[in-house]
Amino acid sequence: MRSLLALGGRWGFQLLAIFFLVAGIVGLQEGVHAADFSARQVAQKLFEAKPGQRVDFSDRNLTLTDLSHLDFKAALLTGADLYGADLTDAKLVGADLSETRLDRATIIRTDFSDANLTDATLLRPTTFANDTFDTDDVARFRRARLVRLRVHARLDGADFRSADLTEADFSPLDLRSGTISTKASSQLPGADFSGAVLKGVNLSGSNLAFAKFRGVDARDADFHGADLTGADFTGANLAGVDFTGANLTEANFEGVRGLQTAKGVKGAQSVKKETP
Repeated sequence: MRSLLALGGRWGFQLLAIFFLVAGIVGLQEGVHAADFSARQVAQKLFEAKPGQRVDFSDRNLTLTDLSHLDFKAALLTGADLYGADLTDAKLVGADLSETRLDRATIIRTDFSDANLTDATLLRPTTFANDTFDTDDVARFRRARLVRLRVHARLDGADFRSADLTEADFSPLDLRSGTISTKASSQLPGADFSGAVLKGVNLSGSNLAFAKFRGVDARDADFHGADLTGADFTGANLAGVDFTGANLTEANFEGVRGLQTAKGVKGAQSVKKETP
């Protein structure tokens, strides 16, 4: 910007005007507009809330806002726009985030336990502090309601225990909408879905190596093309599941139900036992 001003005179200001025009167009293309509240205003509203009061940020624009370390106290964020917001170490326990846009948000160590993310989107968020992918950084979704959530993310070792992921969609993004730093498939190695509801979930093409699916209800789930190396399905209901083209090397199907109606499991080496 200083280089543009250094040109001086009419040409310098004309070029500067063009710069801001282009920047504005790019922002509009990403659907990003000025936030309704500053970080300080959000913090103040949460601080002033009475015990048990759920602060209402429904349909508010909080794009690109630094909301790190805040305790939202089960706030109402239905339909809010949190595109690019920094939610590092934020506590969203019990919050209503249904129909919320969380695309490109930073969710390092964010706690979504017991939150409602029905029909929300979580596309290409920042999930780790560095490229070591320390699982201590990963967000938590224990017991969360994630019905029809559209997600594309790297969530190594994430805690989805007892969550409701009915018809959630983790399927690959169109490569044309990806970036150089983004893999087309969701990365969920070592994630723990034990006790979760996965009815109709789409995990096709995902990296789920060594993930835990103990006791899940995965009826009609789509795992086609997924990497399920070493995955543990002990005691799961797999009726109607599609494993076509999935890597099932050393996967554990001990005590599962409905395997006879699943697709693509023929030849799996580790089917120890199926419960009738």
